[in-house]
Amino acid sequence: MADDLVVRKTRQSFPAAVLEAGESQGWPTLTIQRELIREVCQFLRDDPELEFTYLSDLCGVDYLDRHPRFEVVYHLYALSRQLRVRLKVGVPADSCSLPSVVSVWPAANWLEREIYDMYGITFSAHPDLRRILTPDGFEGYPLRKDFPLRGKREQS
Repeated sequence: MADDLVVRKTRQSFPAAVLEAGESQGWPTLTIQRELIREVCQFLRDDPELEFTYLSDLCGVDYLDRHPRFEVVYHLYALSRQLRVRLKVGVPADSCSLPSVVSVWPAANWLEREIYDMYGITFSAHPDLRRILTPDGFEGYPLRKDFPLRGKREQS
């Protein structure tokens, strides 16, 4: 099965990086060690048997009462092989940063900026990490579960 190939090759090449492997909604899903996400992504893109050349989505999730609190999720697609894989990376609230994958997929540029703007997760080595959806000077991160429902200005 092609999904097994993705999991097997990633585990063989990065045994310390794959924290968990499974399936979610029909997709192979790998939980990756935060510090190695860029290297794993580059491997998945460059390996001739995998060729995950398309970053179809990159998003953030806030699990307020869980450790690590945040998760960044990468959805990859191999056009030539018609394979999909989901990568998850846990990001603790006290060290809210992980490596950028813009050098692997330039399309990650705006997606990482959106995650930064909405969740406050920073991406090291990002070429232009600044807010993209909220105005300059905006305080807080609107998609965090502890952000006030009425915003920070309307305190009554």
